Amino acid sequence: MPIAVVTDSTAYLPEGVADRHAIRVIPLLVRVDGREGRDGIDMGPVQLAQALQERRMVTTSRPNPAEFAAAYQRTLDGGADGILSVHLSRDLSGTWESARLAAEECGPDLVRVVDSRTTGMGLGFAALRAAAVAAAGAGGAEVEAAAVRAASTTTSFFMVETLEYLRRGGRIGAAAALLGTALAMKPILHVRDGQIVPLEKVRTTGRALGRLVDLAVGEAAGGPVDLAVHHLGAPERAAELAERLTERVPGTRECVIAELGAAIGAHTGPGVLGVVVAPKTP
Repeated sequence: MPIAVVTDSTAYLPEGVADRHAIRVIPLLVRVDGREGRDGIDMGPVQLAQALQERRMVTTSRPNPAEFAAAYQRTLDGGADGILSVHLSRDLSGTWESARLAAEECGPDLVRVVDSRTTGMGLGFAALRAAAVAAAGAGGAEVEAAAVRAASTTTSFFMVETLEYLRRGGRIGAAAALLGTALAMKPILHVRDGQIVPLEKVRTTGRALGRLVDLAVGEAAGGPVDLAVHHLGAPERAAELAERLTERVPGTRECVIAELGAAIGAHTGPGVLGVVVAPKTP
């Protein structure tokens, strides 16, 4: 059996994709008014958006190391030669640390853990690339290198309706001070070196959507890329963004649309729109 690939729920792979590529997904934990559930299992995007709009207390936490260790052991017992476990940036969550601790328990020679330095489909594309290389019979080092290469060349941009959620969750750092809370300004941010940092601010949602398209086109630079659009509670705008991307980025036949779940959506809030550009790697 080839190297098995494990990731976490913040990859937000579209429904059925993880199963088709034999990727095991470990859910992060979500608490709403103190009641705990699993991201994408016990709480989906619709329930999350409603909870946030009702101003209920939504917090997230990493899976515990024991859950990772149990998943690793089941995978190894099932015949895997080894495991590549790739996760969202450790600057955004303690998930990578939980995976690392579990890997030490199972044996670092059997489980390799990668900090993708990103999240969303930036992480998802890295997991998919690793799974493709593993399915071709590559060893652990080669599968790990494929995930690292894919993650490091992927770029993510996103627009939020308000900085309140990022500020509340402590995920934005100095960005809030830089961008401020100017009336009608839509902050555009990106993931850089594993952190969420400000890029620019645009007046009105329409201009922000256009700017996301321009940024994605610039990142694609005419080369073959995979594209994804993320949103929370904004399906029509996400579809419009995906359509504009397929029109503007040469050679693009399809743009994945994936709604964010609680682990990320709780920190961005409803109305968020994001674009992920991943160069196709050999």
